[in-house]
Amino acid sequence: MLWLLACVPVVLAVEKLKPGAHTLLFILSVVAIVPLATLLSHATESVAAKTGDAVGGLLNATLGNLTELVIALAALRAGEYMLVKASIAGAIVTNSLFMLGASFLLGGIKHHVQEYNRMSARLQAGLLFLATIALLIPSAVASADSTTGSQFAGKLSVGLAILLILVYGLGMFFSLGTHREFFGSASHGEEGEAPWPIALALVTLAGVTVLVALVSEVFVESVQKAAETFGMTPAFVGFIVVALVGAAAEMASAFSGATKNRLDLSVGIALGSASQIALFVAPV
Repeated sequence: MLWLLACVPVVLAVEKLKPGAHTLLFILSVVAIVPLATLLSHATESVAAKTGDAVGGLLNATLGNLTELVIALAALRAGEYMLVKASIAGAIVTNSLFMLGASFLLGGIKHHVQEYNRMSARLQAGLLFLATIALLIPSAVASADSTTGSQFAGKLSVGLAILLILVYGLGMFFSLGTHREFFGSASHGEEGEAPWPIALALVTLAGVTVLVALVSEVFVESVQKAAETFGMTPAFVGFIVVALVGAAAEMASAFSGATKNRLDLSVGIALGSASQIALFVAPV
């Protein structure tokens, strides 16, 4: 799949030479993200082999969600508020349902029975539940009392955003700091390929993340015009297309981890990414 890396310089060149070719840029950017996701997957597994699946999963989710953040900020600058709302909601649903479910399915087909750290899954599920309530409160208040005005809704949203970011920081401090002994891997997985040297893996992670961000920006600039060509609404583009493309790198790592009997890595990526989007990306 790595020969598709040739699409990365191609999409950046086409974006400079023919910025109006939105449909072509859309297709090229989607194809270019696939090999970058593969590289990110291998690098993440190598880091996780040295640091443990909890840290590896968090690192993969964080780097993968940089794509979501770049897409959201680029779309906000362009005034595409519906696209941002739909992409954030779609990312949470894609990670917590599709990515996690597909990991269970792929791992279960190959290994029949797999184990994962339940404490970690409970923590992430609790954080997601808290984020869900916080994200629903402004809409509920606005629906219940239409006379409160946008000024109160703005203050409420800012306050909830700060609280969510604080809760996310405390959750990381709890799982990676004070109580990290409870969040070890349930199983060591299969003996597969030898992991890359940690220095090579970290350099690859950093380089690929930058390239994913660049390609994602091209994707955002072209996706709306391409959507009109294909007859797709902004809500559909955000909830389905942007969510799947933004999560491509994390999906590659989660699916690979599940098939290698490293379900802790898959659960950490899927639920960790969903809670990170709900508690950090959305508030930011």
